[in-house]
Amino acid sequence: MNKSTKILSILKYSTIAILIFAWSIPSFARIKDIASIQGASGVQVIGYGLVTGLNQTGDNQQSSFTVQSVINMLKRFGLTPPANNPRTRNVAAVMVTATVPAFMKTGAKVDVQVSSIGDATSLQGGILLMTPLSLSNGEIVGLAQGAVSIGGYDISSLGSRVGKNVSTSGRVPNGLILERNIESNFIENNLVRISLREPDFTTANRIAQAINGSAGLANTATAIDAGTVQVQLPAGTTPAQQINYISQIEALNVVSDPIARVVINERTGTVVVGGNVQLLPSVVAHGGLEIQIQKQVLVPQPAPFTIRPPQIAETAEINTNEEVTTAKALNVQGATVQNIADALNLLQVKPRDLIAIFQALKDAGALQGELIIQ
Repeated sequence: MNKSTKILSILKYSTIAILIFAWSIPSFARIKDIASIQGASGVQVIGYGLVTGLNQTGDNQQSSFTVQSVINMLKRFGLTPPANNPRTRNVAAVMVTATVPAFMKTGAKVDVQVSSIGDATSLQGGILLMTPLSLSNGEIVGLAQGAVSIGGYDISSLGSRVGKNVSTSGRVPNGLILERNIESNFIENNLVRISLREPDFTTANRIAQAINGSAGLANTATAIDAGTVQVQLPAGTTPAQQINYISQIEALNVVSDPIARVVINERTGTVVVGGNVQLLPSVVAHGGLEIQIQKQVLVPQPAPFTIRPPQIAETAEINTNEEVTTAKALNVQGATVQNIADALNLLQVKPRDLIAIFQALKDAGALQGELIIQ
């Protein structure tokens, strides 16, 4: 019987001159798309509950908190559980979380997320029992209950297993019913603060200028810092007028100024280049060498009429190949992201080799932008 192991490493060799003159295209965005009103964000709630109806995929008896929770639940219904630990393979202890949007009123329904905290193998087919969800201060905002949707499966039998996605966490659509209003104080003394999702001094200043140039809001906006713009609404405005001004502010268009970034994910080989990234004139020499090592295991048969066991022999074959390509000169006038992509595609390298090239360009000072490696 033969057994082979193949190790392949490919690096391509090319010498390419890259000459790119980059310019950025203005990016218009509504204020509501790049910022939010302070105090108008939602609140996070959390709770502990039980998921029942599992097909022998719940927590084992070693999960003492699950057993204790089941005993406490049965006592509430007037039942006396046995003295020894009950078998709870159809029950799983879970944490229930949700983010409730601001201004939600009593009776509104919100989706909740459910995640196992024991040793359950799957929540498929489970039902979340009535679970109170509370704020960080312990105040209960509502009760969650319903069927758990995991969006996958996990089936095992006789040592074989087939699965898709994560089966120990799921979602209960419209599972939380609010029992109180989610109030939000977003206006104080006619003062509104706008928070940028990506703090930037230039963008904050442009937002203030756009608001000051809007009808009825002249000289009302001030950029406090890179992440906050303060707006003093006109005195004597009614609540309806305040909402109208905020809606007017959110609809204003500004030219955002995002930071030039190149994001690299080395695990997946993904490279994302932002629109403001510029490459200075540079020469890239990327060498490649292909090395192929093939290992073979030989098992020669013993001679006839012998009791000697077969002797295993190993052999290896090593091949090398160095590839040389012709140099290519690029002269792209007024480069955009597409021009940069076209230029880099001429390198004819794989994504992981492109990662090494971007890192070298950053070290050489030819990459005008922030390099983020994940």
